[in-house]
Amino acid sequence: MVDPLTSLIAASVAFVGTHFAMSHPLRRPMVRALGDTGFMIAYTLVSAATMAWMYLAFVAIPAGAPLWGGYGDAVWVVASVITLVAMVLFAGSLIGNPALPAPGAEQAAQKEPSGVFKVTRHPMMWGFALWALSHLIAAPTARTVVVALAIGTLALVGAHLQDRKKEVLMGDAWKSWEANTSYWPRLGHLFAAGAIPWIGGIVIWLGATWLHAMEAGVWRWV
Repeated sequence: MVDPLTSLIAASVAFVGTHFAMSHPLRRPMVRALGDTGFMIAYTLVSAATMAWMYLAFVAIPAGAPLWGGYGDAVWVVASVITLVAMVLFAGSLIGNPALPAPGAEQAAQKEPSGVFKVTRHPMMWGFALWALSHLIAAPTARTVVVALAIGTLALVGAHLQDRKKEVLMGDAWKSWEANTSYWPRLGHLFAAGAIPWIGGIVIWLGATWLHAMEAGVWRWV
């Protein structure tokens, strides 16, 4: 029988590896063979299957003791604030994001950056990366470290690779977007992101921390 932690590591490698492979070197041949719709179906099925594998392997491992640090209130405050920032970036990334495969993406890339895009041109990816960081801080158990590193790697390396792909697909429009935005988050612009990302982020943060397996966010003290 395969050790659950070994299974989780294998599932995490599969999840990240298939994402990178299908998003970059395998994308064109898969689209030629399957068509756009067939490719999206295959991409979704593989992603869902590897994510389900990760989840099942994760829950099969007892939480155990943290590998470093502890579960003190100060640690949870820091992790909760980082998670809130992550949710604000994620919520804002759903509005007018030229990185998303939607009509008008090229036109969006030619506009002046606004909202969370003043912080970074990859708010969704940085949202995932900061989520991973918060879990490394708050609950650094073996199983959480594996998943957090996988998600963080997928987000930050994926953002870099996305820039290279978009430069080819969108040409000058994306290069202009790169020139007017930053890969690295400029958190000083976060409070100028506008009301909608903050409201959406707070709602997601409250809901996600309420549903959390361990008491997290404000619910830890309510």
